[in-house]
Amino acid sequence: MRGACTCLLVLAASTLTAAGDTNAPARPKILFNRWQEDWSVLTSPAVAREPLDDLKYIPLRADTYLSLGANLRERFEAKDAVNFGVNGAKPQDYVISRLETHADLRLGDQVQAFVQLESEFSPGKKVLTPVDQNRLDLEQAFVALTERVGQGLLRLRVGRQQIGFDLQRFISVRDGPNVRQSYDALWADYELADWRIIAFYSQPVSNRDRRAFDDFSSPHLTYGGIRAEYRLSENSSLSAYVSQFRQDGAHFVSIAGNERRDILDIRFTGNKSWFDWDAEVMGQSGRIAGERIRAWAVGSRAGYTWDGNWKPRLGIQLDAASGDSNPLDRTLGTFNPLFPNGYYLSLAGYTGYTNFIHVKPSVTVKPMTNLSAMIAVAAQWRETTADAIYTQPNIPVAGTAGRGGSYTGTYLQARFDWQVTEHFTTALEAVRFQVADSIRQADGHDGSYLGVEGKIGW
Repeated sequence: MRGACTCLLVLAASTLTAAGDTNAPARPKILFNRWQEDWSVLTSPAVAREPLDDLKYIPLRADTYLSLGANLRERFEAKDAVNFGVNGAKPQDYVISRLETHADLRLGDQVQAFVQLESEFSPGKKVLTPVDQNRLDLEQAFVALTERVGQGLLRLRVGRQQIGFDLQRFISVRDGPNVRQSYDALWADYELADWRIIAFYSQPVSNRDRRAFDDFSSPHLTYGGIRAEYRLSENSSLSAYVSQFRQDGAHFVSIAGNERRDILDIRFTGNKSWFDWDAEVMGQSGRIAGERIRAWAVGSRAGYTWDGNWKPRLGIQLDAASGDSNPLDRTLGTFNPLFPNGYYLSLAGYTGYTNFIHVKPSVTVKPMTNLSAMIAVAAQWRETTADAIYTQPNIPVAGTAGRGGSYTGTYLQARFDWQVTEHFTTALEAVRFQVADSIRQADGHDGSYLGVEGKIGW
């Protein structure tokens, strides 16, 4: 592991570029999903070369090659009010460290075998959760087949993999915390003209850190469904999916038992001229411990970007999710955010996507093409005061259910992202949350968060 870190640091410091034919094929970019990169382009001598390219493309025989790669993410975090300081939670300063290494085997354009290992540590963190530390485990290991069927393209994947939909409000890779979310899954999608149809079944992976390679999945937690995507125009699309979430032994403020949720989700996104938008609505029904489930959520982001220097963008984010308005009516109204990516709201973790109303205007500027700065102020309320206030992902704040008013607080968020090179990016995020009386009455207090991050990809 130490050797891999050294190689990544060398790449991060390197600013080497190779001048070549402007018509030469472009080098692949380091992608969020590393398995989507295609390094066969290195067969062209016109492609700019970088150190260690002999490991990015290792030819084995005709149309077959192996590619190696790695990611390193280091983030310092300081929190002075974990869970708003309720139940005596103490301030924490710590580092979260994630190292991922992978091997990608391609047999022509049809067969792919991808394996990715992970190693995460949280030096200085006083209270460790399953998403904080995982010293060595299997993050992904799947086989994929791509085949042309009729006029369309069929893709199949089987094995441990990562799944994320759209802005990852509800189904995500969970990149914000230290340990990502993996799924032991069967996946199939078919693309034909403007349509894409997806079917999947998964057992989400549960993380633990008792020993190496001890993460597991089981039929006690499953998620699967069918999704349809349609390209309305070059700049807009509509998608919808139906799915089922099953979890044995679930716990909510007012009830516990085996949870079965049937889900319908619809999303509309696009852009026109300088205006962009993304709107999503989800409804949930089902049963838990003999009671009905009726829950909902909506999420939206929109913005207008001016042309010219710094490309300022004025944005607005509106989100809401239901809570349980009557614990005695034998209907659970608490929305389950499923597998959310916390950074959709902020990295601070003060805001969970359950029983809330969230209004967040923002301004983003780009002083340089590789540097962006965003500042936002958000106000937050409970959808119903009968249910608790929740922090990420859906943790109730003790002593808030049925107590206090609907207003929960206001926070200020600032974030800076700088892509230093193709391999090295940095980010800084700061959040200050000013709580309302509904949290103070539960012995909570205002909170501050600071995160400083560096990421290296090879």
